Amino acid sequence: MSALPQMTTPSIERAEPSKLQVVPPAPAPQRRGPRLRAEQLPLALTILLFGVMAAYGSVAYTGFFSAQVFLNLLIDNAFLLIVAVGMTFVILAGGIDLSVGSVIALTTMVEATLVERHGWSATAVIPLVLAMGLVFGTVQGFLIQRFRLQPFIVTLAGMFLARGLCYLISIDSISMADETFGEISQARFSLWEGASLSVGAIIALVVVAVGLFVAHGTAFGRTVYAIGGSEHSALLMGLPVARTTVQVYALSGFCSALAGVVFSFYMLSGYGLHATGLELDTIAAVVIGGTLLSGGVGHVAGTLFGVLTLGIIQTLISFDGTLSSWWTRIVIGALLFVFCLLQRLFEGRRGHAVS
Repeated sequence: MSALPQMTTPSIERAEPSKLQVVPPAPAPQRRGPRLRAEQLPLALTILLFGVMAAYGSVAYTGFFSAQVFLNLLIDNAFLLIVAVGMTFVILAGGIDLSVGSVIALTTMVEATLVERHGWSATAVIPLVLAMGLVFGTVQGFLIQRFRLQPFIVTLAGMFLARGLCYLISIDSISMADETFGEISQARFSLWEGASLSVGAIIALVVVAVGLFVAHGTAFGRTVYAIGGSEHSALLMGLPVARTTVQVYALSGFCSALAGVVFSFYMLSGYGLHATGLELDTIAAVVIGGTLLSGGVGHVAGTLFGVLTLGIIQTLISFDGTLSSWWTRIVIGALLFVFCLLQRLFEGRRGHAVS
């Protein structure tokens, strides 16, 4: 008999401890500071632009660097800031409102007529014109939402309607000699070292504060952003798209009427030509403030700096003294081109990120 083959077990070689490779631990990730999000870039650029202009004016012109000069930016543009806050919500929702300047003019005409020709008091007239602006904006919002009309056409019709109503009241300017309006116009609130703010400027700052809270701290504000981002998606999420659309234009109408009240404090008159072209200045301020015309991205704080930027451009040209006032329009137009290009680039990057 042949002997059975012996079964051999494979030997297991054990690595000596000295031959083991020790892998060093991965370095702990370093904490970085807060990074600037893409949607915050337009706002950052606007703030930077305002800071550069302020620094240039302070170096180039004597007397520019003073508290009152910067506060005058708010005083002289209070009505623009108020109406721009309302326009911000409209553009955030993907719409547009071309009637704001005409509503301001209509507000001043109604105020002047009721106060000077019919003896109404300021306490009765101001709530009436605010309600008028609210109703005007609500009707526009209802037409846009209910019949799916283009906001451009509806508000363009509203612009012609409101401006025409001004001339039905009077084709001439109506001066306001009412004592209450005069006192409010002259009132100043001292701050420090002789610097002061007007009533209109304080109202504008309150509107900005309320706008910031509404945009970022309420369900209404979140719905506005959602509609501007994608109305279809907002509907699928069960958000009140129809109601919010009407409310956005109602808010814009109310802000326009409130801006008209502040404008009457500033001018102490009612006139059908008041605030001609102001709707374009308002849109420019909102766009320069970083709000995308396509909707869904923007900040009320950016609108504040957009208005201040328009104001400081005019102030720099006034301090220079050798340039025509038309240079204000030229510079604003150039800025609009730049910011529209930046918006296009941002939308392109956002589209690639989503896809």
